[in-house]
Amino acid sequence: MTERTHTSAETIDDAVSTDAFLDPAVAAPQSWDKLAAWLAGQGMAFEPTPTPPQFAGGFGNLNYRVEIDGRPMVLRRPPAGPLPPGGNDMGREHRVLSRLWRAFPLAPRATLFCEDEAVLGAPFFVMEYRPGLVVRGDLPPVLHGRGAALGRMMIETLAAFQAVDPAAVDLDTLGRPDGFLERAVEGWIKRIHVATDDSPPAATTELAAWLRANRVPDSAPTLLHNDFKLDNIILDANDPIRPVAVLDWDMCTQGDPLFDFATLLSYWVQADDPPEAIEFARMPTHTPGFLSRAEAMELYAKITGRDLSYFQFHRVLCLFKLGVVLLQLHARYRRGITKDERFEPLGRIAEATIGFALEVARGKAS
Repeated sequence: MTERTHTSAETIDDAVSTDAFLDPAVAAPQSWDKLAAWLAGQGMAFEPTPTPPQFAGGFGNLNYRVEIDGRPMVLRRPPAGPLPPGGNDMGREHRVLSRLWRAFPLAPRATLFCEDEAVLGAPFFVMEYRPGLVVRGDLPPVLHGRGAALGRMMIETLAAFQAVDPAAVDLDTLGRPDGFLERAVEGWIKRIHVATDDSPPAATTELAAWLRANRVPDSAPTLLHNDFKLDNIILDANDPIRPVAVLDWDMCTQGDPLFDFATLLSYWVQADDPPEAIEFARMPTHTPGFLSRAEAMELYAKITGRDLSYFQFHRVLCLFKLGVVLLQLHARYRRGITKDERFEPLGRIAEATIGFALEVARGKAS
C-alpha cells in the first residue's frame, strides 16, 4: 500500500488508508532516542532514524508506526497538555487490548506498556499493526453503492463485541457498571465547564436539566467501547466490507450497551441534519444508499433483542457528549496546545451539535 502524507490544510472529512501520515511539520515530536534506550533495556531493538511517522486521522491520542525487532508496530500515547478525566488512559487500553483479542479477534493485541513518563513524557503502549482502509467523511470509490452493507457491518460488529462475556477475557472488574448512566450525565455536565473555562453555550443549561429530569434505568451491562464508529474500524483493502480491526479502546468499560449504540448514532449523519453535522461527518452515512438512523435502530434491536423504548435519553446524552468532546478538542487549539488546523472549526461545530441535541430532547428532531 502506498504511503501518503497529510498536510494540515486537508479537509477534516478526508478518507484515508492506514498508510497515511501527517506532514512532519504538523506531527507531534517524540523523544525517540529515549524510547530506543528504554526498549533496549527490555531486550528489544529500535532505530530512531528515520523518524517514525505519525498516523493521520483522529483528534485525540497520538499514534506512530514504529519498527521493533524488525516488525511494524503501533506506538500509542496521549496528547500533550491537560487531559479530560477518564479519557486517554493508556494503562486501561493496554489492559483491555492485552486480553480482549482472545474473544474478540478484531481487537489488536497489545504487547508492551510503559508507565514511566521519563521516557516519552506520558504513559504509552505498543500494539500490533493491522493495515487496511479507514473511511471517514467521504465514501471512497471502492465502496460506492455499498453503503447499506457497510452500515450493517458496523451494527453487526458492535453487537458481536457487546456479546463478549467480560469474565471470559478477565475484564469483569473493569469499570463500575452500577449507576453508569447517572455518572455519565454528571460527568459530561462537569466536563463542559472545564472545556469552556466556565463559559458553556447557553443550550447546555437546558440540556443538563433535561438529562437530569429524564434519566432512565441502566440496561443490563456489557463491555462498552465508548467511541464506536466507522473511522475506528480498519477494513480489508481487498474486501472493504470486512473489518480487520477495531481501534481506540482507551475508554473501554462496562455499562449500558445502549450508550455505545447511541454513541454510534451520534455520528450517523443524515442528509437533512444541520450543515455543521455534514461538515464534520466522520462517517459517510449521509450518502444515498446508507441505512437511515431509524433503519439502524430497527436492525440493532433485531440483532440484539434489546428494547429501545427509552432510547431518546441515550440519544440526547450521546449527542451532548459529542458536543462536549468537540469543545474539549477545540480548547486544545484555542489554548495553543496543538497547531493542527483541523481543530479550528470544532468550536462552531460543537455548538451546532449541542443545539441539535436540544432539538432531539424537545422531540423536534430524531
